[in-house]
Amino acid sequence: MDDCLPCPEGQYPNNHHDSCLPKQVVFLSYEDLLGTTLATTALIFACIATVVLGIFIKYQDTPIVKANNRNITYLLLVSLVLSFLCSLLFIGKPEKVTCLLRQTAFGIVFSVAISCVLAKTIIVILAFMASVPGSKMRGWLGKQLDNYIVVSCSLIQVVVCTIWLAISPPYPDADMNLVADEIILGCNEGSTVMFYCVLFYLLFLAIVGFSVAFQGRHLPDSFNETKFIFFSLLCFCSVWLSFFPTYLSTKGKYMVAVEIFSILSSSVGLLGCIFFPKCFVILLRPDLNTKKQLMRGKKEGM
Repeated sequence: MDDCLPCPEGQYPNNHHDSCLPKQVVFLSYEDLLGTTLATTALIFACIATVVLGIFIKYQDTPIVKANNRNITYLLLVSLVLSFLCSLLFIGKPEKVTCLLRQTAFGIVFSVAISCVLAKTIIVILAFMASVPGSKMRGWLGKQLDNYIVVSCSLIQVVVCTIWLAISPPYPDADMNLVADEIILGCNEGSTVMFYCVLFYLLFLAIVGFSVAFQGRHLPDSFNETKFIFFSLLCFCSVWLSFFPTYLSTKGKYMVAVEIFSILSSSVGLLGCIFFPKCFVILLRPDLNTKKQLMRGKKEGM
């Protein structure tokens, strides 16, 4: 009572308050069951997305692949592979490089993916509008509109991330006060405003794509992606709208786990909803993967 001294930084008092114990350093590591599960899941789905890319390359000359813009499809699949892999940057001891890369890589890769989905949706709708006799939409289809959409939408996110890294970049941080007996290692986002700007821009792109896909939901079923895109973006928006309250209500390594789970689940939603039906037709129903089926679908829509 007469000689009470606080414990040094990085230590905490024992139950009897007569000595100090070292605090345990905590972060989401690959040795943790949670970290191992998330990393394994990310690698499995990255492999699945790679296999799907291989299927589309192998059957690139079939009508179902040709009808849905091969180049944008390949870019979307590559970005999905990278989105699964970039979640691995969130696991392990926070370092300066990983803290700089993980949010910006995630933001840019996802913006490319959502931009590809948006471009595919717009092109599908314009293609059916252009099939109407006398339509003025034919001119738009030959102007590389899809490339302009992907580049411009992705470039905005690149600019946002560049500004973020220039004014207030993320950095490794240690929270010694959140839990009495733990030192929680993580990445301080630097500018929280820029972090949420990245997330809200992704959500904005998804909502725009969702709205466009909703407008095309009544188009003919044959090779029409808009219904699948509609459900994939519905899944994407649902995941990230629920992310914000969950993320803000968790702390430490579980906060990181919430973001990884959101990245993986939204990527799986895009991969499953858009590409599973096509792979089913390519591999199991080749009788539907014909030019005759495509033309029949177009005639039904006129």
